[in-house]
Amino acid sequence: MSGLKKFVSDTMIYGLTTIISRTLGFVITPILTRNFTEAAYGIFTHVYAYVSLVNAVLAFGMETTFFRYLQNKEGDKQRVYDSSFFVTLLMTAIFLITIFTFSTPIAMFVGERENVSDYTTYVKIVGLIVAADALAVIPFAKLRADGRPIRYGVIKLVNIFTYLGFVLLFLYGLPWLTEQSSFWKDLSAGWFRKDWLGNVFLANLAASLVTLFMLLPQLLSFRFRVDTVMLRKMLTYSFPIMIANISFIINENLDKMMFPKLIPGVEGDRELGVYGAVTKLAVFLNLFVMAFRLGAEPFFFSYAKNENAKKTYAMIMRYFVLAMILVMVGICANLDWLKLFIRGKAEDVAGYWEGLFIVPVLLFNYVLLGIYINLSVWYKLSDQTRYGLYISGIGALMTIVLNLLLIPKYSYTGAALSTTVAYFTMVILSYVWGQKNYPIPYESLKIGAYLLIGVVLSFIAYQLNFWFANVLFLALIGVVAYSERELIKRFIRR
Repeated sequence: MSGLKKFVSDTMIYGLTTIISRTLGFVITPILTRNFTEAAYGIFTHVYAYVSLVNAVLAFGMETTFFRYLQNKEGDKQRVYDSSFFVTLLMTAIFLITIFTFSTPIAMFVGERENVSDYTTYVKIVGLIVAADALAVIPFAKLRADGRPIRYGVIKLVNIFTYLGFVLLFLYGLPWLTEQSSFWKDLSAGWFRKDWLGNVFLANLAASLVTLFMLLPQLLSFRFRVDTVMLRKMLTYSFPIMIANISFIINENLDKMMFPKLIPGVEGDRELGVYGAVTKLAVFLNLFVMAFRLGAEPFFFSYAKNENAKKTYAMIMRYFVLAMILVMVGICANLDWLKLFIRGKAEDVAGYWEGLFIVPVLLFNYVLLGIYINLSVWYKLSDQTRYGLYISGIGALMTIVLNLLLIPKYSYTGAALSTTVAYFTMVILSYVWGQKNYPIPYESLKIGAYLLIGVVLSFIAYQLNFWFANVLFLALIGVVAYSERELIKRFIRR
């Protein structure tokens, strides 16, 4: 129980920061949907889908590797940090050279729009964002390893407030100032364009650069004293993780990358914009998954030597799934007011709402993703990371095939269901292989029953009006609290 309590404590510290920062990020969504058409928001969604893929490549799986080698090399944290950061530094340098050398061909491949010059500018700005974010990965991991969650949280919050501030400045502040003052008009001449999507990317770049500035103490602690022997071992460990992460990004975001190819033209952009917007309504469950991962990874590695570690991991899985189901049903019960966050422009207020019916599916996908992240502990702790490659590779292949088959015919519904099938397959494979190689006593039947109940109640809540749906949600909370009352009492007493 003490191990579980420590895990919950760590997760709550990082989770609170994640929830606050992502909630503020969610606040930006209605600002964007009310300032840009569905087609423009589709381009935004499309570009950031590629960002997630490149982030996975540049990180090279080094975050997980960093925590793993801290456990194996106790007392030698600096060498582990230097070797980890060296990899991301090298990858980032190669990436920037490539981006600025081939920005136009990349823009033509990614965009395939008439206005290639805009896409070329997007590629350069977003390339700088990705580079800055990649350089921050290991310093952030170092803060977590050093037990500095407050510093970690402050930097994350400053990042999102900076982003929000610059979005407001570019979308509202500067247009007003340029109309009121010739000084501001002259100052912004040549670089500022009113109602330009690139302003959002510039705001993100400003936030990423501020974050790097705040991480200067960690960045400056890097020393070019790379242990080549350790580095080779780290790369061997991290390479399958990187491939697995890329496959994972394919599972989550390939649909958004393929959309303009499979449904070309403005209609494809518009449908992708709707899909991207309704996906934001599932953000609160995604927050839970992210908070869990931030607390889980260092905890799982540090707790692995305890004799009751596997029982603790199984207990975490059970209550993690219960919490995910509560959040899933809660969001579905409150879509009547949550949908207001993705209102369209004044002339098309309900434009994004046509995709609300897939929200329960998107939420279930995040539940499956959370379960998979939980299950992945076995191959990380047993140093069998190649299994992560196999599992996510199979999932990625399924995603590609299903997207090609379903998106042209069923649009974003086909995209969401493709992800469901891929994640479900990955969960089954990870569970089966994990029980053979690193058995953990999960309560599989009970967890399966929880999932079935959660899915059914989510779809029922979506169909009901606000009041009846929330009565159902409160009843579920009551049932869960009553059924788990003994553990709740023990946890509070400890």
